[in-house]
Amino acid sequence: MPAPAVIEFEGVGLAYAAQSGAPTIALDDLRCRFLPGKVTAIIGPSGCGKSTMLQIARGFLDPTAGRLRFVEAAGRAPAARPAMSTVWQAFNLFPWLSVIENVEFGLRLSGMPAAERRARSKKALAAIDLIGFDEKYPRQLSGGMRQRVGLARALVMEPDVLLLDEPFGALDAQTRLVLQEQLAALVERSGTTAILVTHSIEEAILLADTILVMTARPGRIAAEIEVDLPRPRSHGTAKEPAYGALCERIYGLLRDEVMRAMVGERVDA
Repeated sequence: MPAPAVIEFEGVGLAYAAQSGAPTIALDDLRCRFLPGKVTAIIGPSGCGKSTMLQIARGFLDPTAGRLRFVEAAGRAPAARPAMSTVWQAFNLFPWLSVIENVEFGLRLSGMPAAERRARSKKALAAIDLIGFDEKYPRQLSGGMRQRVGLARALVMEPDVLLLDEPFGALDAQTRLVLQEQLAALVERSGTTAILVTHSIEEAILLADTILVMTARPGRIAAEIEVDLPRPRSHGTAKEPAYGALCERIYGLLRDEVMRAMVGERVDA
């Protein structure tokens, strides 16, 4: 089994050509690390490059400056790229496949025998409380249930790193609260490395060990904050004084960046 890998962004930048002809700098000199077995949340204004960071980590985009490295946690030796799975904001389920068929889709592509992939898929569905919905189709499920199927499809691959890109952004507030707690319990049990992109301070505190606060575009790391609240966490954690202090600290960092992003949007318009 390969050694756990630390994901390192070393001066990573990303620029792309704009219609005006001048390059647009999306990310600039990003320097951060994602540790194995930990949950790191990335929070920042809209358009600051949070999702772009996930795409670079996954290998879907190449940076135009700096580099992405994978190194062994116990030392500085290079490591192989860890296996990754992504849960997107959009449900991205195949409407013509049943729930169990959606979950086992990646396993089928990998050539896993039918009996083994079916057993693993049922275990993944049990982990997110969807036993009994195996033969339903996405159109027969609520939004929250569809997103849980997406989470099961990612978890069934047993990834080294779970990438979560605003996984609850398309859900109503009540469903989001419940699924946040379920995901918090799930990541605590599994010990999977997770990188979470979110706009929600509360979600970041509930789930993360470390929170990276980003600036307005071009995206840089404005602060790295350790979340030292004890686990397990739930929305009851919000009653603790330390939670309130942490919220205020993060909001204070974000407020100026959000204002800068809003000014930038007016200028671009």
